Amino acid sequence: MDYRSAAAFVPAMPLSATGRRMRSAIDGERLPCGTPAVAAAATAAAAARLTSVAGLSERLRRRSVAPPRMSVASGTADAGGASANAAESSSHPHSVGAAMAEAERLHFPSLRQSVNDHPLVYLDSAATSQKPTAVLDALSTYYSTINSNVHRGAHSLSAAATEAFEAARDVVARLICAPSRSEVIWTRNASEAINLVAWSWGTANLGPGDEVVVSVMEHHSNLVPWQLVAERTGATVRAVPLTSSQEYDTQALQAILDEGHVKLVACSHVSNVLACVNPVEEITAAAHAAGALVLVDACQSVPHMPVDVTALGADWLVASGHKMCGPTGVGFLWGRTEVLEAMPPFMGGGEMIQDVFLDHSTYTGLPHKFEAGTPAIAEVVALGAAVDYLTTLGMPKVAAWEAELGAYLYDRLSAYEEVTIYGPPTGRAALCAFNIAGVHPSDLATFLDLEGVAVRAGHHCAQPLHRELGVDGSARASLYLYNTRAEVDAFIVSLLAATDMLGVTLTPRGGAAAAATAASAA
Repeated sequence: MDYRSAAAFVPAMPLSATGRRMRSAIDGERLPCGTPAVAAAATAAAAARLTSVAGLSERLRRRSVAPPRMSVASGTADAGGASANAAESSSHPHSVGAAMAEAERLHFPSLRQSVNDHPLVYLDSAATSQKPTAVLDALSTYYSTINSNVHRGAHSLSAAATEAFEAARDVVARLICAPSRSEVIWTRNASEAINLVAWSWGTANLGPGDEVVVSVMEHHSNLVPWQLVAERTGATVRAVPLTSSQEYDTQALQAILDEGHVKLVACSHVSNVLACVNPVEEITAAAHAAGALVLVDACQSVPHMPVDVTALGADWLVASGHKMCGPTGVGFLWGRTEVLEAMPPFMGGGEMIQDVFLDHSTYTGLPHKFEAGTPAIAEVVALGAAVDYLTTLGMPKVAAWEAELGAYLYDRLSAYEEVTIYGPPTGRAALCAFNIAGVHPSDLATFLDLEGVAVRAGHHCAQPLHRELGVDGSARASLYLYNTRAEVDAFIVSLLAATDMLGVTLTPRGGAAAAATAASAA
């Protein structure tokens, strides 16, 4: 079955009454970590618990059309596709990842366009990723074939919508190696997921004298909710500083933990500015030894590398769909069963109740206890398609290519004396936040856009970190599985042109020889 087809993910088979009982029986089953949903779902058990909606599968299959082969260089349809770039990539010793990027970008329609009369070079995936045809088709197919509310109807469309919705929960659980699918809670985004924990767990467990530990590198979404809850409960928020290499200071964390007041540690898995991969296993072990729980912001890790929540030792983990090839408006919270069961509901309404009386209500169990009201059904289904796409491609393969390409980006940028890149020089995620002496990052981003190059400029929702770095903001180039070496080279060429127009000439480190090498690479 072709994982790029909407038919591969949107199921054409609703649960029967027997199927619902069987689903309940397997809810606690741990599925193979990180494996493709389509392959895992094609089992005798799944077939036994599903019945067919006549004709839907065929309609879905007819919708699946292979995208035209596009020239990456020109952005136009071409029977030869990316053959020239593929040939160039094959000459590089690390051609497996390069070939993957060239092949996969053909399935991202937005990458085929021109911006300001230049082929788009999209280097802003840390803000949001582009979407493959499988995800676009899943959205369209849901609305055009099985649009219905979930969990609330006995008719075929509702049953099919429910199956698609819950199948997405299965693939997300499998992606992050969750012990149980019921530990995956749908939210609007990662920000809502963190707020859910802050208000449900935080207001019930924090009080005067208690401490929540964040770090100076946190995204505002993993800082502001804790500030709000601290104001309400009387708790205190403290921050772990950076090391001299601009990484997470685990020794400083240990010193704070040793004081004996910490109830929770909230940390990012990967910094969206420094690109450092934080030692989450070490952080969780230290926190648990001190009696504290740990929430991990995995927005910059789940889309880019294999993640195993059990191996990390986290109590909660959050991620956003739109950064992992999925649509906007959907994210998820994962939490350990015993922790989630002890938390009160976050919002009240339909879906999360067991019985409602005029003077009180009782609540259903996980995961629906935290999913009040009609959810973002189409977005959840499309996120399932995105996860299916990624797991079929293979997260180790994605991580390997991004490590290679990210190092290449760092090397190309750091070759100039006027460029300051933030974060450690090695062990980085595939992004570079940087400043150029004498150039405002917003001006740089504007001039790069004139060349068709999309980067981000600003504080990247990390104002405390930029203050720590002594700057108001930075420019950021961030990569994903569909980016290529040729795009990094095009970025550097445009960067040189942009800075020149802004009155700054970049000087290669190492003098004339380095200048000749840089010119040859460009």
